[in-house]
Amino acid sequence: MSVSSLACLAGGPVQIAYGVDDLGAAVVEWEAKGAGPFIVREHIEVEPSWFDHSSAYGWWGSVMVELVHVHAPASLAQLGLHHMAFFVDSFADATDELTAAGFDAVLTAKAGSTDFSFHDARETLGHLIEIYEGSEGLRGFYASVEAAHVNR
Repeated sequence: MSVSSLACLAGGPVQIAYGVDDLGAAVVEWEAKGAGPFIVREHIEVEPSWFDHSSAYGWWGSVMVELVHVHAPASLAQLGLHHMAFFVDSFADATDELTAAGFDAVLTAKAGSTDFSFHDARETLGHLIEIYEGSEGLRGFYASVEAAHVNR
């Protein structure tokens, strides 16, 4: 089964994330390319707590761009294209569909009230696939990042 045939990803990516080793320098670089402005969050609180990352969220073209520095674990750190994120209708159904297609979850976590997971597509696509349900709060965050870009 190809990624393009997965029904849960039919809406296309809503975010492209790049792994970086220096978040501050990456923000400056990406803003010079016309992306941003960026909202920076250091050591984002996530359950399970062993996943430690800092991220900067900005807008670029028609999608959110996330610059992510994974502090731990090293197995989830990757420079360059890190993941593409998708809103899904059902987190459980999308998880099942991705797993059945051979994209196992390497992290299932919660940030605030949002459940998300990374599915491993590195062997075939070179990056992870992130999924989460598009809750009102999460969609509001996306809208605020886009509005900051449009109104800068």
